[in-house]
Formats: sequence, C-alpha cells, structure tokens
Amino acid sequence: MLYTNKDLKKLIIPLVFEQLLAILVGMVDTVMIAGVGEAAVSGVSLVDTINILIINITAALATGGAVVAGHFLGQKDSENASKSAWQLLLFSIWLSVIVTIIFLAAHRPLLRAVFGQVEPEVMESATTYLIITAVSICPLAIYNSCAALFRAMNDSKTTMFIAIAMNLINLIGNAVLIYGIKIGVAGAAIATTFSRIVAAVVIMILMFRPEKTINFKGQVTWRMNFGLIKKILYIGIPNGLENSLFQLGKILLLSLISTFGTYAIAANAVCNTLASFNVLPGQAINLALISVASMCIGAGDFEQTRYYTKKLMRISIGCTAVISGFLIAFAPWVMKIYQLTPQTESLAIEVIRWHAVLAVFLWMPSFTLPNTLRAAGDVVWTMFIAIASMWIFRIAFAYIFSYYFNGGLLGVWIAMTIDWAFRAICYEIRYHGHKWERFCRGSATRK
Repeated sequence: MLYTNKDLKKLIIPLVFEQLLAILVGMVDTVMIAGVGEAAVSGVSLVDTINILIINITAALATGGAVVAGHFLGQKDSENASKSAWQLLLFSIWLSVIVTIIFLAAHRPLLRAVFGQVEPEVMESATTYLIITAVSICPLAIYNSCAALFRAMNDSKTTMFIAIAMNLINLIGNAVLIYGIKIGVAGAAIATTFSRIVAAVVIMILMFRPEKTINFKGQVTWRMNFGLIKKILYIGIPNGLENSLFQLGKILLLSLISTFGTYAIAANAVCNTLASFNVLPGQAINLALISVASMCIGAGDFEQTRYYTKKLMRISIGCTAVISGFLIAFAPWVMKIYQLTPQTESLAIEVIRWHAVLAVFLWMPSFTLPNTLRAAGDVVWTMFIAIASMWIFRIAFAYIFSYYFNGGLLGVWIAMTIDWAFRAICYEIRYHGHKWERFCRGSATRK
C-alpha cells in the first residue's frame, strides 16, 4: 500500500486543524467586525466573495501544480517535481500581480457593477476592504502554491503551523486595529493583508530547504518552461475556469441577495461561515485526496486510487454527519455570538439547518469525489458538469424561488442544494464507470 493508516492520519489531521483554524478565525473576524455594525459585516462579506474568486483561481493553479508534481513523485522523479513546482510559483506570481493592478485601478467600477444596489454604508465598507486586501493577492497566491506543494510531499504539518501563525497575526491585528485604534473595516483589511504577507515569506523560505523532496534550490529562473506550464495549466485552467465561473455565479446570487435587504446579507455572511465549518472534514479531505490520488496515479496503481477515494469519502461523510447534528441542535445558541438582530438571527438559523441536513448526503459526492477525476486528468468533463449545474440549477432556481415563490434567502440556499444533487449524480455515474480510468491510464503514461 502506498499509504498506511498512519500516513493518512499524518496528512489529514493537520489539514483538519488548518481548516478548522481558518474557519474559527473567520468566525471571530465576523464577530469582531460585527461590533462595527451590520453594514460593515455586509460590506466585508461582499468583497470576500470577490476575493474568493481570485483565491480560487490561484488555488486551481496550485492544484494543477500539485497534481503534476505528485505524478512525478509517484514516478520517483524529484528533479522534475521541483522544476514544475518553481514554474507553478512563477506563473502564479505574474498572474496575481496583473490581477492586483486591475483591482487597484478599477475598484469603484467593479463594485458598482456587481453590488450597485447596496446601501451607501455597505458600499463604503466594501470599497475600503477591497482596496487594502487587493495588496495581499500576490502573497496569498505564493502561499497557496507552496502549501499545495507541501501537501504533495505529504507534509501538511508545516502548512498547519504556518496557518496557525498567520491566523494569530490576523486576530491580534484585528484586536489592535478594530478595538484599539478603532479604524473598523480598514483595520480588519490591514490585519488580513499583513498576515498573508508574513505567511508567504515564511513558506517561501522553507521551500528552499534542499532536504525537501520538492524544493526551489537551484530552480530559480525567470524563464518560463512552457512544457511544464502546459502540464500545470492542463489541470489548472479547467479547474480555474470551473472555480471562477462558480464564484461568479455566487457573486450574481449575492447581487440577488442584496435586494432582500441588509439583514439578509448579514444572515448569509454568518451562514457562509458556519457552512464552511459544517463541511470542514470534506474540505480537508479534498486537499488530501488530490495528493493521494496523484501519487497513486503517478505510480500507475489505479486500484489503490479507487480504494483511497472510497476510504476518504467514508471518513468525510461520517465526520460531516457529526458536525451537522451539532449545528441542527445548537444553531440558536451559536447565533447568539454574532449579536444579530432578531430578524437576521431567525433567518440564519433556518438557513443553516437546511444546509446541515443536505450536506451529509450531497456535499461529498459533489465536491470531494471529482478530485479523484481531476487527479486523473479528467478535468474537462468535471468542469463542464460543475459549470452547467451551477448556472442551470443553482442560479436559475434561485431566481425562480425568489421571484415566483417569495423564497428569499432560504430559496437561494435550496437552489444550491439542488445543484449539489445534480453534481453528485453525474460524478457518481462517472466514477463508477470506466472512462475516467482510461483517462487515468493515459495521464499516467503521458510524458
């Protein structure tokens, strides 16, 4: 076996803690910003949706790089794994710099185009947060790229410790800047940006350690290796396009939600944080599965690819069921920490309970399972299903439920779970068939 139970624990447990830490800090961030007012919470949540779009693009590239490096590692080719790693970083830097310039130069037209109907106080908070956090796009791209490479080496403990440091810096910065200096949303944005810069510097330094299976020592060059970049982009572009259009769809839905009022925007922001906590095991195992499946595919062992996929899926579903039970039972008490108005709190409880029930059955097959297909190189089909499902089911049904059935925010979240159901059916059919296996064999032998 390529991975013992001990190996899987070593990979997954730090990822779970890393994801848990990020979510808990996100919750504390929201609580801290909530002290400034619901307009601040709403403005930050709107911009975070745009920032997540960019994060998803860089994460998709990181996934492409991790898959390519994992294939090389499965073939015991550390040199080419390191070369592909540097090319991933180089391409991510150039792309993120271009995006940063665009955000800084066109922030006002961008916000007006996407969220033009929001209240003036919400728009002011959103503008401040976007300008400052745009500076952190490049450091975050560097961190995401290097973190994916550490996971490809089955070293998730290092990224966990860096995440701990990054989030502690963010929390301390929030406390000082929001409550001490009292600069509100700007303080939250500055703390976030500084913490990401520190994390990027630290993880870059660690990637130059020669004892690492994948390292940057001797690989530094500003010349593009288009052969390796093509391999990375073959995985990264469909994955990035899928994630980007998915996030664009969420932004469009936020525009719809913004018409429901500030209370609905605030409830949606809180539920997004709690929903991330709900699927935390799945998020961690998603990252682990990319590394595990890529290594198995690189070694040409396809039976183990299926074995570990099933095993990790079962673990993820079981853990998610436990968290869902907690959220269903204790949602009213959890909402008290957010200091919401009664109307916002009632709506948030209703939405998160719906999410908790459906996540147990639908989230893993719709978001975890396709990572095995992606690791095999079956990226175009997964991209097509994800994009079609997002725009046909999630968006179309959200508008139908909102305008024809007065479903409001809950209607938007119901539409989301319909999207999950369609994806789950499609990915299960693909996984239990043989097309992706033939693709998998082709990817393993392709040079």
